[in-house]
Amino acid sequence: MNGKATEEAGSSVGPGAAPAPLEWKFSQVFGERTAGEEVQEVDIISTIEFDKSGDYLATGDRGGRVVLFERTDVKDHEDRRALERLDSPVGRHPEFRYKTEFQSHEPEFDYLKSLEIEEKINKIRWCQTVNGTLILLSTNDKTIKFWKVLEKKVKRISGTNLGPSEHVGDGCLATSSTVSSRVHMLNGGSSERRHGYLSNDFSFPPGGFPSLRLPMVSIYDTSPLARCRRIYAHAHDYHINSISNNSDGETFVSADDLRINLWNLEISNQSFNIVDVKPANMEDLTEVITSAEFHPTHCNTLAYSSSRGFIRLIDLRQSALCDNHSQLFKGQDAPSTKSFFTDIIASISDIKFAKDGRHILSRDYMTLKLWDISMDAGPVATFQVHEYLRPKLCDLYENDSIFDKFECCLSGEGLRVATGSYSNIFRVFGCAAGSNEVTTMEATKAPMSRKQVQNSARPTRTLNNSARAVRRGAENTTLEANGNTYDFSSKLLHLAWHPTENSLACAAANSLYMYYA
Repeated sequence: MNGKATEEAGSSVGPGAAPAPLEWKFSQVFGERTAGEEVQEVDIISTIEFDKSGDYLATGDRGGRVVLFERTDVKDHEDRRALERLDSPVGRHPEFRYKTEFQSHEPEFDYLKSLEIEEKINKIRWCQTVNGTLILLSTNDKTIKFWKVLEKKVKRISGTNLGPSEHVGDGCLATSSTVSSRVHMLNGGSSERRHGYLSNDFSFPPGGFPSLRLPMVSIYDTSPLARCRRIYAHAHDYHINSISNNSDGETFVSADDLRINLWNLEISNQSFNIVDVKPANMEDLTEVITSAEFHPTHCNTLAYSSSRGFIRLIDLRQSALCDNHSQLFKGQDAPSTKSFFTDIIASISDIKFAKDGRHILSRDYMTLKLWDISMDAGPVATFQVHEYLRPKLCDLYENDSIFDKFECCLSGEGLRVATGSYSNIFRVFGCAAGSNEVTTMEATKAPMSRKQVQNSARPTRTLNNSARAVRRGAENTTLEANGNTYDFSSKLLHLAWHPTENSLACAAANSLYMYYA
């Protein structure tokens, strides 16, 4: 019992009780391309998101499509109590199957601004499930849509008085309306006859039917059907980079480069601007908003990041327009390390709250940073993702790779963090106190796991019982013999961690890879 409590409370793991490193294994792949197959631009995955239960997974691509996957292994063991009563533990990991897909966005053209709007899905966020109906939000650069995915019942008539050889029609009911056929007469007229009518050559059996049965309508199959219920449009002048649901289940925010808007899920024609960083003179613009995320439990707390490497925490109760932040988190770079690229690589591409709401994980171009919201002096831990690229920043600037936006994620218990890099590799870091876990794997069906031991760049210090350390996990360049061998055109930008289990979903071009530990 004590061990279980320790496992559930990630922040309570002491220096002497660091969890053992995980051994990651390949689970599944969807959309794997064959050798030499050219990937179409519209098929490249642009976002991944698990729902809160972990039973469903959604992906969006550059073609404006949303693809849903559902978990299959839990349905085989729905009675968990019976499973727990088994003498021997059953080792299982999340397994998913294709459920459905739908076209969420189409390419558009803004004639007033002479601007082409791509159909690419930027973000997907799951809403609370209602009566078994899956609900989610999806957005491209300009328009957010509210989708409901329900199970459509396919019905058929059973228990008729006719035998199988005498049965007329297929007996299926596609809709609840009555279907009829029009029969043309010789004189030019017509009469309507119901499907399943008795023709003139039908004869009753001798003695008639011994008994009559009332036909019944039965459900023999279900089919998922996606319907767009609301469209939230015409509220952003710049490209939407993030959306986030509030814990109250009623509101959500959408953020572009200069503004953050607050929406009510039930009202699509009105939003409230809560953050506006646009200066009166655009020449005075020094930073843009890169990501926004609601606190997982406090509905009044919102965090957003900027291109200067800042994370601001705001309280929606302070004022209608939250010009002033309640907390500011920013890293301190040594003056000797500043260069032309310092401001570019400091831009934060993604932030995520930990499940407990106490920590924030941020990803800039070179590092992952873990922040404690009660300490704004600096990050409690910094993880170097690909430090070997620092001498090549000039080349990365020339080919625009330095502007790639990598996402990050945390495990459900908060003990580990993960992010992607080039050559389709992803990295998992242990963030519990005393942990030196670093795992690097390539997104393939036969990944090669390369574990490294992190060496702290400076001695670990303790501030308010939180360890502050810089973990140099990527300084080991033995991953490849030469940094030039890395394929910068193959980048793993999007990944998501299962909310309750150690399972990762990673997007490599048009392929979705699943791993478990």
